[in-house]
Amino acid sequence: MTCPSRPVAVLDKFDVLSGLFESWAAIDRLVAGLSEPRWQAPTSLPGWCVYDVVAHIIGTESMLGGAPTPGSDVDVATLGHVRNGVAEMNECWVRHLRGGTGADLLTRFRAVTGERRSMLEAMSEADWNAPAMTPAGQATYGRFMRIRVFDCWMHEQDIREAILRPSSDEELSGPEPRLVLDEMAATMGFVVGKLGKAPAGSRVAIELTGPMARTICIAVDGRAAVVDDFGAAQPTVTIRTDGLQFTRICGGRPLTAARSSAIDIEGDTEVGDRIVEHLNYVM
Repeated sequence: MTCPSRPVAVLDKFDVLSGLFESWAAIDRLVAGLSEPRWQAPTSLPGWCVYDVVAHIIGTESMLGGAPTPGSDVDVATLGHVRNGVAEMNECWVRHLRGGTGADLLTRFRAVTGERRSMLEAMSEADWNAPAMTPAGQATYGRFMRIRVFDCWMHEQDIREAILRPSSDEELSGPEPRLVLDEMAATMGFVVGKLGKAPAGSRVAIELTGPMARTICIAVDGRAAVVDDFGAAQPTVTIRTDGLQFTRICGGRPLTAARSSAIDIEGDTEVGDRIVEHLNYVM
């Protein structure tokens, strides 16, 4: 995913890593014991089945651990669903890991995430908080790992949809979805101001309902920024939708029938429509 962003405040290492490790554990639980046909179940990601999604996570964590991107049997840039350089690297890993069994892939997933867990747990606070280039621009390594929580959790949902095991309300109320929404909220100034072109003076409230309920407030005062609230002022635009559906919209996934797909807009509907049109900021 890409969006310009200012560095975020220092993120708690234990909190973020607990979410990342649980995201890996949730994926492990989902795919352990799957039959080979179910490993091949298509996901909503073009060209990728469940096996490919897990291979993608293995590839990313391998790369973060220092492994080079493998070569490919085809020019991945020519594939219809590959749209940029990051996607090319992802596709190289996916194609590189194809051809094995699901059980073998799970063994590799456990090995790679185990190695990464040891590396991250051993990381000093100084290195955790050090400046780092991330998919969201220049930030900190800790921010990068919160983006990894976002990515892994989104892919957990892709797997759940493919094998017909949706998250329960209790699971959607847990710490991982909280971190996911924290990360998404950090991008909403860019989405509302840069992409949605909300005019100066706009006060945009994104109200999420359901188990992932929260309100994200964005004020446009020279530069659009996420704020705690609008004080005594009222929103000029309110966008209301289910929290899980919000993650799917922003991630470019099709909406599901399991929850209401409605997006309600109040106030300046022209601005609201433009913001909703640009909510898909994830590559």
